[in-house]
Amino acid sequence: MLALPSTLFLSLLGLGQISSQIGFLSVNAYSIVKDHSGSTFFDGWEFYGNYDNLTSGDVNWLNQPDAFSKKLVLTNSAGNAILKVDNTTDTPYPEKRDSIRITSKAAYGVGTLWIADIVHLPFGCSVWPALWSMGPNWPHDGEIDIIEGINLMDHNQMALHTGPNCKHDPLPATAQKGKPLQTDCSVDAGCTVQETTPNSYGVGFNQAGGGVFATQFDAAGINIWFWSRPNVPKSITAATGTSDISTDDWGVPSASYPSGASCDIGSAFGPQRIVLDITLCGVWAGNPQFYDPQCKDQGTFGLCYNDNVVGSGTAKKFDEAYFEMRYLRTYTNGTATITGLDAAGSSSAGGSSGSSTQPGGSNGANQTGVPSSAMAIFSFSWKSLAAFSGIATFVSL
Repeated sequence: MLALPSTLFLSLLGLGQISSQIGFLSVNAYSIVKDHSGSTFFDGWEFYGNYDNLTSGDVNWLNQPDAFSKKLVLTNSAGNAILKVDNTTDTPYPEKRDSIRITSKAAYGVGTLWIADIVHLPFGCSVWPALWSMGPNWPHDGEIDIIEGINLMDHNQMALHTGPNCKHDPLPATAQKGKPLQTDCSVDAGCTVQETTPNSYGVGFNQAGGGVFATQFDAAGINIWFWSRPNVPKSITAATGTSDISTDDWGVPSASYPSGASCDIGSAFGPQRIVLDITLCGVWAGNPQFYDPQCKDQGTFGLCYNDNVVGSGTAKKFDEAYFEMRYLRTYTNGTATITGLDAAGSSSAGGSSGSSTQPGGSNGANQTGVPSSAMAIFSFSWKSLAAFSGIATFVSL
């Protein structure tokens, strides 16, 4: 697919504003870029291959060969991708438990859309999963937290993390369904929004059969939607891994971050690589302020690591600590710059033998420490402190 010249795109945009009224062209249409699904779901990802040196989590994020050989990543009989914490091995003290973190080789610029259809989210005391994205120079190129929760939370929390001078202004209910918690995107928590739609995380999400999350990374702003399984829009349920998609029937987003004087998205965000990971305990899930109210009774120590990660019989505690994903699809509106893709729309295969995104040699979490402020809106702002590896060849879409 060739990129539309900006003049042609603007012409089509004007035509779309007229013709969408009569139903034959949508200005909200996106073309498919990459379909991560089925047996090829794990193509085009880098496996971290190191311990969690970013959030002080008690996990080893495996490299690609070990992840597959230990069956922490696999495709199940339903054709869905599984990413999981080790739930078959009792980890001895003072070791860390094996888990997964993968980062897309592709980096997506403004003008892209990402949709994740998820059947099951990781859940349980000590468990801290996330679906998020990061720019090459953190925090100045931004971070988008699409899914994030800890322990026994029953709702998702979304956030942006940026450099200074980026604020999330108050919005009416007609523009955002979620509840704003923090408005300064440069603080430790980021500018957070709490999901208010039921069954967005935890037991409720999994019992409802999961749901769909979508992220629009646009010059006009960043929007995040969530739909529980019964409420997924027809445009998404009817889509395939090769079809285009429209956002016309999506309604009001859960979190909306408009670009404007308070936060210029084009300046605050660089091209984003998508990340899926599961850590344990760490500076959020293991912080006694957040761990104790829900999970202090998990063992004799009253400590996240001691009562969950290590010791005899602890492996079974992680039976629910897995992602099950039907797909993760990325799209473009025709104006986006996307790197790290080959001409066929598949991520470059270099490093498929198990190359890893290694950190820059410093422990980000230890450098920053746990924030002194006690906030229920505490969020993960150190995910991106590892050195960002080089981006692959440019591809026009």
